[in-house]
Amino acid sequence: SEKLLKVATSIPRDNLVSLGTCFGKFTKTQKFRLSVTALDFLAPYAKYKVWVKPGSEQSFLYGNHVLKSGLGRITENTAQYQGVVVYSMADVPLGFGVAAKSTQECRKVDPMAIVVFHQADVGEYVRNEDTLT
Repeated sequence: SEKLLKVATSIPRDNLVSLGTCFGKFTKTQKFRLSVTALDFLAPYAKYKVWVKPGSEQSFLYGNHVLKSGLGRITENTAQYQGVVVYSMADVPLGFGVAAKSTQECRKVDPMAIVVFHQADVGEYVRNEDTLT
């Protein structure tokens, strides 16, 4: 809000860590790593989505990758290494990751193959509550 922005101007820049919602952090190699705190803002606008089966939701929320056996649906024409938002079958956003296989490849791979690399999930609120800001 503008009110919060005006109050933040009274704090020196060296002492100001962040203002508003933290979307992620820069790594030491200057790559931006999204945080799960950005999920609520990104999910409604996601072009590529993956839905996981109820049995695989818990595995994903523990920080594991999504296997083909846990894949419920995937958006058509998803390219390999494309960023995706992971949903439950009830359309609840669980987190996001990177597609390990394209939509076409997902149809042919064996059930134990990884189809989505895990990046962040809502389970991080519990796992990393001390460091998550």
